[in-house]
Amino acid sequence: MSNKEGSGGFRKRKHDNFPHNQRREGKDVNSSSPVMLAFKSFQQELDARHDKYERLVKLSRDVTVESKRTIFLLHRITSAPDMEDILTESEIKLDGVRQKIFQVAQELSGEDMHQFHRAITTGLQEYVEAVSFQHFIKTRSLISMDEINKQLIFTTEDNGKENKTPSSDAQDKQFGTWRLRVTPVDYLLGVADLTGELMRMCINSVGNGDIDTPFEVSQFLRQVYDGFSFIGNTGPYEVSKKLYTLKQSLAKVENACYALKVRGSEIPKHMLADVFSVKTEMIDQEEGIS
Repeated sequence: MSNKEGSGGFRKRKHDNFPHNQRREGKDVNSSSPVMLAFKSFQQELDARHDKYERLVKLSRDVTVESKRTIFLLHRITSAPDMEDILTESEIKLDGVRQKIFQVAQELSGEDMHQFHRAITTGLQEYVEAVSFQHFIKTRSLISMDEINKQLIFTTEDNGKENKTPSSDAQDKQFGTWRLRVTPVDYLLGVADLTGELMRMCINSVGNGDIDTPFEVSQFLRQVYDGFSFIGNTGPYEVSKKLYTLKQSLAKVENACYALKVRGSEIPKHMLADVFSVKTEMIDQEEGIS
């Protein structure tokens, strides 16, 4: 009991050493001290940085949504009568996505991109996936990272549209040019996600009676898988994690090609989609996915 009173009395005596009036006056005096002024500037800088980060997160979310809509549109190409109309519409959608990326480039002007990379990486990966998917449909090949970055050079003269003529950093500031570079990790993760879309396109094309596309996709996926195998566990964690999903997509496409080669003449074309959907569900159950 005495210990409690003693401790309480000690707290009271310690508190009496700093009267309210003196503490308030000291606070008013300290507000104009160099230390307080320095911390106020730190607060303003951190608030501005956090606000910029939140704006970048919102822009990245918009880029992700529009890129996904472009991918959904491109999947209709397996059943559409006119492929050029869908490719033209997809290019318009991708131009809209680049307008959002142009706003990201403006936000990152004069900033270190790697400090804000976590806020925009999801949108950039989805954009790489959409652009590479469209490029594969057109050319049956993989778009390079340099080609993607060339499309992400913007000038004020053409209101944010991509500029085909690259310029130096000094010229960028002089002519009001902004650019955003896709990092190698964003590119690799976007290509890894592309393999899942190609697997879906392969199965859909089989259901529509297209026998050539599965074999083209299978050959392409083998090359992509070989490339990722060279990276192995030496690359970033996200890349090695998606290697397993890539392997699953390749296995499903190869099973479809095997069934077409061995039993293609036995199964009517209108029943191919049902056969492959059953086979895909069986594979997923064996792997413990579903």
